[in-house]
Amino acid sequence: MKKNILTLSLLAVASLLIAFSVINSDKDKALLDVLTQSLNSGHYSPKEINDEFSKNVFKLYLERIDYSKRFLLQEDINSLKEYELKIDDEISSLNFNFFNLSNDILVKRTAEVEIYFKDILSKPFDFEVDEQYESDPEKIGFAKDKEELKEYWRKYLKYSTLLKISEMTENQEKAIEKKDTSYKVLSFTEMEESARKKVLKTHEDWFRRLNKLDKNDRYVVFLNCITGIYDPHTGYYPPEEKENFDISMSGQLEGIGATLQESDGYIKIVNIVPGSPSSRVEDITVNTLILKVAQGASEPVDIVDMRLDDAVQLIRGKKGTEVRLTIKKVDGTITTVSLIRDVINIDETYAKSAVVKDEKGKHTYGYIYLPKFYADFNKYDGHFSAKDIQKELDYLKTEKIEGLILDLRDNGGGSLMDAVDMSGFFIEQGPIVQVKAKIGKAQVLNDTDQRIQWDGPLIVLVNGLSASASEILAAALQDYGRAIIVGSPTFGKGTVQRFFDLDNILQGEQEELKPLGAIKLTIQKFYRINGGSTQLKGVTPDVLLPDEYQFAKISEKDQDFPMEWTEIQSVSYKNYEKVKNLEKLRSKSKARVEKNTDFKLISEKANWIKSQNDQTVSSLNLAKFRLENKEDDAFNKKFKAIGETKTSLNFFSTAEELSRIKNDSIKTNTVTKWHVQLKKDAYIEECIAILKDLE
Repeated sequence: MKKNILTLSLLAVASLLIAFSVINSDKDKALLDVLTQSLNSGHYSPKEINDEFSKNVFKLYLERIDYSKRFLLQEDINSLKEYELKIDDEISSLNFNFFNLSNDILVKRTAEVEIYFKDILSKPFDFEVDEQYESDPEKIGFAKDKEELKEYWRKYLKYSTLLKISEMTENQEKAIEKKDTSYKVLSFTEMEESARKKVLKTHEDWFRRLNKLDKNDRYVVFLNCITGIYDPHTGYYPPEEKENFDISMSGQLEGIGATLQESDGYIKIVNIVPGSPSSRVEDITVNTLILKVAQGASEPVDIVDMRLDDAVQLIRGKKGTEVRLTIKKVDGTITTVSLIRDVINIDETYAKSAVVKDEKGKHTYGYIYLPKFYADFNKYDGHFSAKDIQKELDYLKTEKIEGLILDLRDNGGGSLMDAVDMSGFFIEQGPIVQVKAKIGKAQVLNDTDQRIQWDGPLIVLVNGLSASASEILAAALQDYGRAIIVGSPTFGKGTVQRFFDLDNILQGEQEELKPLGAIKLTIQKFYRINGGSTQLKGVTPDVLLPDEYQFAKISEKDQDFPMEWTEIQSVSYKNYEKVKNLEKLRSKSKARVEKNTDFKLISEKANWIKSQNDQTVSSLNLAKFRLENKEDDAFNKKFKAIGETKTSLNFFSTAEELSRIKNDSIKTNTVTKWHVQLKKDAYIEECIAILKDLE
């Protein structure tokens, strides 16, 4: 035992010696210098680097290096607090005292915790004791001493073990109920020991990854706390992290079809590719956190605090193989989902349409779904969303539709020019959006095509994940009085970012310091033609509908240091006055929504998600914990009925689509499944009812 302790001590000392090397080289100084130059000269809204700036960096940095408060003590915070109002001075003088001190403290505390977390897991937990675990770091302070920190770790590890025991118990009960003789029934003692071993392995792997981080990795975190004060979309990317940036911007991950980002130590899903394995799993939505990854039935790997590229390598895989993700949903519940990796069906990411008929078949409407504003500049005949929408409009017009729904739900944006061109399909000509840099007048982007592709009744359907280009189109058509915007308030991202290579700033002898990496800067802001920005406020629909995530903190305003809402001079534009009697439309819609079973459940679920996010304390008594879980599961089960009730609508392919797919059984089957899905969509049903109210 003494030999093992000595070995651990030597390893800890070795890791400390490596980590205690300081940031202070010419390259470190040059990087900080060119980064701040870029921020102050290129950012849309440069900041004054003063005591207030320093205070914000200090707070954000502490959150990012120890958000869960698992390592630092209050005495460490007190030591660092000396620099709370001095970081601005250190930036100006290119000093790194604060960073170096924080790095040394964090490495030291990590080594200490690594030794005693194993001791905690070496002994059985008592799950009959009445005690609680607070899972929200924002509701607890830093531990006042090592004993208090160790007690926090004891509860955290006990909670982690409890989750595994509860899952194992539930699986065993189901096996016994099904009389599955192949299942090996374990005693509670055996389950508890097995669960602790799994938690131990998970955290050994975690600390192995933490120990691979060096001062440069933490320096990147520090620099991104400086950039993060400007706005949540501005950031620094070191040379070796360029691939991570490409992954997050590609809109697609091999295998499961989801875009991932690192956020406060978690791997978060920020976009889902339509038609991908991720899109087919109900529990996976934007802002879902991935906690663990398992290859099929193998033991899951904890990816909390894992680098994005490492997490991607675990999630990627060959078509047909299984990956199991342990996820934390937006409502706070944790579950495991199975996905079969696949080649993403690109067709599913393009615009598509359907003919909609009411119950008696007397009225015919058009429906177009646009998952994103795509533009393929790499091919002569590449797909552009505006061109594709124009084609779908032509196909629908031959069906003699009486009204049109353009569905932009979950559409995170994309090509600005396609949004401008598309908006022009519904007006004669005129301004669509204003784009303003920090200097000079706003540039007005106009629709110059006098043709109107559709001049009939129009609804644009949006939700809280409709962002950027989606908001530009919805705002323009709302300002023109050309469309009724229906749904829930949009995301609120009204800014433009561009990538800049920091090496281009280096001159003379500094050339030898390359490569420094790149910075993504917010350089412009979008403004509506009425002068208001889409930033922060987004677009408020003319007719509001319930949204299960309406109380969840997932919009632009919920990010760290979002840019403010502002307004500029409006431009001259025509009001088409196509939208009339809005109050009457709202009143009729509200009456229908109050009677609609799906919307009732959606409203109830929204409130339940809010209560779940507010309730962050869990019992560490096994019996009470399982009772609480069963109550939550029972309450959550009724929400499974959302989207299962068939509406009175019927959906059909256009004549063009029928002729195109008639000899392709796979495509025919795909379209049929989509129509079945649309028939269960209460939002589309309500949009059709609103179109009828316009008659």
